[in-house]
Amino acid sequence: MSAASVEYPERPASKSRPMTLTEAADLFRDRMPGYRVEIIGGQLLVTPPPDGPHGEVLTDLMLPFLAAGLHGKESRLIQGIGLSLPEGPEDYAIPDLSLVDADYGEHRTENGCYDPACFRLVLEVTSSNYQQDLRTKVATYAQAMIPVYVIIDRKHKRLHVLTDLTKDRYETHRVHAPGEIVNLPDSIGAKVSLDVDEILKAGQPRTS
Repeated sequence: MSAASVEYPERPASKSRPMTLTEAADLFRDRMPGYRVEIIGGQLLVTPPPDGPHGEVLTDLMLPFLAAGLHGKESRLIQGIGLSLPEGPEDYAIPDLSLVDADYGEHRTENGCYDPACFRLVLEVTSSNYQQDLRTKVATYAQAMIPVYVIIDRKHKRLHVLTDLTKDRYETHRVHAPGEIVNLPDSIGAKVSLDVDEILKAGQPRTS
């Protein structure tokens, strides 16, 4: 899911010290139910609620993971789980879909998030400001050492798979078009294949 940076909301007059990023994020969540709030690179990012096709893509994407047995004793497939980031003490992201180790609960950090060490894969489905997923979060997830990053780019009708971490970057970035079948790395714990055409079709706006 993509997001845009926003200005901090005003602190109530009774408060004299500057508002922290975490406090600003909490305030946005209270004022804007349904919006996703993240702190990346010391910036507050707020994402509007997703549209229906965005949700359909996520549902379709979960099916091959479930069929491969990746939501079981060894790993869990979770939407909207918080991921702590190494860029700053308050930084965190909320990927659309994550594959985590089954014992992820033992790796809880601040703000209800989890240590990146228990993440096997993160996946984002683009919305209006797709640059966040295609640029900002590429660097962000690489710095967090997430082994596999998948992007469903609905605007350009492409599926991206980023792998092979070296330090803080992905050495391999493959872009797949409709008609291709993508085999995800076995390192996620099982063999999973994604039909690019079917996934992208699910993400397109419906017409009457």
